[in-house]
Amino acid sequence: MDNKRIIIAIDGHSSCGKSTFAKAIAARLGYIFIDTGAMYRAVTHYALEHGAINMGIVDEERVEAMLQSIEISFRFNPERGASDIYVNGDLVEGKIRTIEVSNCVSAVSSIAAVRSKLVAMQQQMGRYGGVVMDGRDIGTVVFPNAELKIYMTADPMVRAERRFKELTAKGDSVTLQEVYDNVVSRDKADMSRAISPLRKADDAIVLDNSAMSVEEQMAWFDEQYRRVVEA
Repeated sequence: MDNKRIIIAIDGHSSCGKSTFAKAIAARLGYIFIDTGAMYRAVTHYALEHGAINMGIVDEERVEAMLQSIEISFRFNPERGASDIYVNGDLVEGKIRTIEVSNCVSAVSSIAAVRSKLVAMQQQMGRYGGVVMDGRDIGTVVFPNAELKIYMTADPMVRAERRFKELTAKGDSVTLQEVYDNVVSRDKADMSRAISPLRKADDAIVLDNSAMSVEEQMAWFDEQYRRVVEA
């Protein structure tokens, strides 16, 4: 569309398709896609594996101490046509999307030291532009000067149904009510935490995709992108 390589920040609620949307945009523009949610999930998974989370209770001091031992990287997987996430060289892509991780990731994400480490990594990854980054605080904290900011949302039950289908397709044993409760609790946790809460940036454009197809979302994006690069 244009040779101007901008930063595209996509924030919003859990399970509203941010990563899928961001990946499609990156592929369309030839940009790098950075899944920041996967980064927080990776830290949460590591904490679970190393005993820093027990019975859903997060030991913040232990998580902070572990941060020095965690290195996160992305590697392109040609079979998926997308990047997989690794922690200390170990592939964790298939391990970070469980309901157990989902139930703990908001608490881990609220730890100041975790956010500080990952935000610095994200800013380094996107410093030259030409990136699509999705998360909770991309347009407000990580890249407040991003040229295009999008705030995605959808009806909570619609999001729960989408997530339920994704989990059961992988063989996970969960109920729709469990997933719905998780979606609602994560919204509350993400929006009420003291550090970098989820909120719409003042200059972000809202995309409610409750009743939109993938094609309709991409057509909407094309219009917003063209408006920015042609300004």
